[in-house]
This record gives sequence, C-alpha cells and structure tokens, in this order.
Amino acid sequence: MTIQWFPGHMAKARREVTEKLKLVDIVYELVDARIPISSRNPMMNEITQQKPRLVLLNKADLADPSITKEWISFFDEQGTPAIPIVATEGEGFRKIESEAKRLVAPKLEAMIKKGIRPRAIRAMILGIPNVGKSSLINRMAKRNIAKTGDKPGVTKAQQWIKVGKDFELLDTPGILWPKFEDPEVGIRLALTGAIKDEVLEADKQDLTYFLVKWLREIYPGVLEERYKLEELPDEPWDTVLAIGKKRGLVRSGGVIDEEGTCILILREFRAGMLGKISLERP
Repeated sequence: MTIQWFPGHMAKARREVTEKLKLVDIVYELVDARIPISSRNPMMNEITQQKPRLVLLNKADLADPSITKEWISFFDEQGTPAIPIVATEGEGFRKIESEAKRLVAPKLEAMIKKGIRPRAIRAMILGIPNVGKSSLINRMAKRNIAKTGDKPGVTKAQQWIKVGKDFELLDTPGILWPKFEDPEVGIRLALTGAIKDEVLEADKQDLTYFLVKWLREIYPGVLEERYKLEELPDEPWDTVLAIGKKRGLVRSGGVIDEEGTCILILREFRAGMLGKISLERP
C-alpha cells in the first residue's frame, strides 16, 4: 500500500514555516503518544534547522504509560526533551512552560547581555494534521481561538496567539510528507484518525486485521476482556468474526456483518475503550 497525500495547502504551509522560523525561539513538535514515530514528520530536522525543539507526546491518556516512558528516554537520548501531555485537559502544560524556558534561556541571556530588553518567548507549533494542535493552543490560551475538529486539516493558515506575558504561539497548518515509504506508517496513522479513511487504499478490513493482530501479540487478554471471549481463535480475522458474533452483528442467514464489526472495533479503539494502547515502540 502506497499513500500519496500532499495537498497544495500543505506545500504552502512548509514554505511559510521556513519563512517564519527565524522569528521563533523554540519549536513545539506535537506527535501522537500512541505512534510517536509514525506521527512525526521525517523532514522535521530539516524543516526546523537548529532551533531548540520540544517533543509533546499528545493523547498520552490513550497510550500505554510504560511504552510512553520508553519513548521519553528514546527522545532524551537524541537530545530532544519529550513531555507526555493531554491537550484537551491541559495535562503536562506546566512542564511545557518550564522546559521551554530552560531551552531558550541561553538566547534570552545573550539578549540581556547585549542590552536588549527581554520579550515573550516565541514558539512555533508543528505537527501532522489531527494530532491536536488546535486543542493545545485553545487550552494554553484559555479561550477558543484556534479551530478544532475531529477531521484532519482543520487549520489552514498561520496565526500568532498570545499566552499570558511569557509566551506567544505560532499555529501552523499540519504538515505531512509526500509519500509513506513504510506501509505500516500509513496504517498506524489511519488507525489513530490522523488520515481520513477515504484517503487510504486499504479498507477498514485491512486496518482492523492489523489492529487485532497487534493486540493479540502485544496486549494479550485485552480482546478477551473487552468482548467477553473465552478464548481467541487461531487467526486474527477469525477473531474479528468472533467479536462480530458476540456483539450480535449477524445478518440473515447467520452471516457476520464484517464491515459493521470492523467499524465497531476501530471506533472503540480510537475512543480508548480497549484500554491504553500504543501501536509502536522504540
């Protein structure tokens, strides 16, 4: 499965980011805590150049806490601090502020030595579509100033947003890469809702098969507990059918409603009803 997805507004967004980068002191890189690498633009180092960067692991409430700790260590070893947050609830925000001040301190001290009056720290927020940038901004600003939505691509233009006296935030449209070399990256993005389902060449059955196979291998017992299954069939797809039968998704003639079952499993995973699940590890 090869996914081509690079709308014109995203190409424009990358140009605008490059132009505005010289105006900011730090970059907040927002990723999905469940898939920190798959939800990370592989061109991020190139785009942000040498700016201090802080990785924000959003939706940490849906991710496996033990795996999130591994990711924090992973990013720290690369010299990039990482903080787990829940943008919709404001969790982790105090640490964002303290870490940002620590990372920008050398620049502000140099400005003071030159006789330049200290100003608010300017931060640029970057991330792929639907990773939670607008929710983060609204929560930080304590007002609904950035548009939010449950579909990717809500933010279309840049805007500066004041957050108290210490920070100014630059919101930017989500940026994705032109091509996914690894098909599993596209699947993980689709499973977490970062890509619209209709963009994928894969259908809901492909996504559900991948998810159920992952859960069987990495999170044994989760499917049995959620769907009241005494034991799992030998094959992942037979597990999907067993879930459909257990939930009564059966058509006339005793045929399992495969599409309905897939929609059910995907919806419950995205809502966190299967538990705290991470789809990739360092």
